[in-house]
Amino acid sequence: MPNHYLQIFTRRNSALLLLLGFASGLPLALTSGTLQAWMAVENVDIKTIGFFSLVGQAYVFKFLWSPLMDRYTPPFLGRRRGWLLITQLLLIVGIAMMGFLQPSRDLTLLAALAVLIAFCSASQDIVFDAWKTDVLSAAERGNGAAISVLGYRLAMLVSGGLALWLADRYLGWQAIWWLMALMMVPGVIATLLAKEPALTSEVPRSLEQAVVAPLRDFFNRNNAWLILSLIVLYKLGDAFAASLTTIFLIRGVGFDAGDVGLVNKTLGLVATIVGALIGGVLMQRLSLFRALMLFGILQAVSNLGYWILSVTDKHLYSMAAAVTVENLCGGMGTAAFVALLMTLCNRSFSATQFALLSALSAVGRVYVGPVAGWFVDGWGWPTFYAFSVVAALPGLLLLAGCRSTLEYAQKHPDFPPRTAFPTAYRWALRTLVLGSLLLILWLIALALNASDLTVPDVIVSGLLKTAVSLMLAGIGAGTLLDFLAGRKLSFSAE
Repeated sequence: MPNHYLQIFTRRNSALLLLLGFASGLPLALTSGTLQAWMAVENVDIKTIGFFSLVGQAYVFKFLWSPLMDRYTPPFLGRRRGWLLITQLLLIVGIAMMGFLQPSRDLTLLAALAVLIAFCSASQDIVFDAWKTDVLSAAERGNGAAISVLGYRLAMLVSGGLALWLADRYLGWQAIWWLMALMMVPGVIATLLAKEPALTSEVPRSLEQAVVAPLRDFFNRNNAWLILSLIVLYKLGDAFAASLTTIFLIRGVGFDAGDVGLVNKTLGLVATIVGALIGGVLMQRLSLFRALMLFGILQAVSNLGYWILSVTDKHLYSMAAAVTVENLCGGMGTAAFVALLMTLCNRSFSATQFALLSALSAVGRVYVGPVAGWFVDGWGWPTFYAFSVVAALPGLLLLAGCRSTLEYAQKHPDFPPRTAFPTAYRWALRTLVLGSLLLILWLIALALNASDLTVPDVIVSGLLKTAVSLMLAGIGAGTLLDFLAGRKLSFSAE
């Protein structure tokens, strides 16, 4: 491979992206798997442990407070680095304080600290995503995405599997939190060494502008709804295949849990990292559209490895091959997808727009689980993994429809405006916003139920169904309008 394709990995920004990506990924596993393991060891009841899983919702709803980080600038280090330093220092303090507590006696304080850590971690993600969007040129975004994914995944390995092993064998649970707090320090150093992005666009001057302007800016673009559907559906097939992988390998094929943990978690993580790095290098030769299309096809085809496992005899090497290929292609797709999100952001509101787009990209991953379980129960594993390939096709078709828009966005700092069907587009947007608000109410209802303030199940389930239906209806209507507007433009050109 020519050396000039690898030079990006030795540049100053690459080292900073790696360290900041590591700091961004470190708290995630701490407030999920590691914290749950600690509570399990301390014999905390399963209902309480289940309640703690709600802490992770901060990462889904981080777009709600992201406008604050676009609007306000701390009095030191600038708009991006200032917020990065604040969130990192709060994370160090919060993680270190966890080491002074015991789940058996300090459960309420532990819950409050877990919420603080998750909130600060999601906030750090907001600003880190905005910083790399602002600081990287269009040519650097593929490699930048790959390097930040590398740092993020390594951090999850350290704060997940390695932290559990060290806590169990050597350091004990309390000391492990102090060690994890110490491992946030390189991220602080990277923040101090990083350069504040140059202001190439106007900064929001009011909180209202910071909230409304990013939405108006995005939804007034040509093919905005097609792109929104693309973001939701691009990795849907990948999400289907990954949602039940562990259960499939243990129950469906019959592998031992230890073998599955070693191959699926360790080898899969390494393959994801390698795939992201390969994707970053290849994106220097490919346009964003071509990279998304190539990696999207590879993502879809790689799911056939699990289909082969489901119809052949059990063999450890077959599992290793299927896991490696699927995670390798998934890593390549992730690098291109993160580059896509960066390309779609206006630098005036990059924190808000990236947080919103990344939250929408998580919809398939978060809510595909129940559908996947129902599908396997009714149709079996071979049909499920064959369908996961088919589930990737809508995203690829939408990608083909967005080609001209993506190629324009990669070459220009602005986006072509939309002019057709203004009233119908407004109603589509209102439907999406209403669905989003109902989804927030559903989350509040879940939290009330977990804290013994009972909300009837019929209301909780009704909120979720109505919210998802309205969001899908809004996106579907907007996508149809984009298609009709495109045809109208084609007829006018003729």
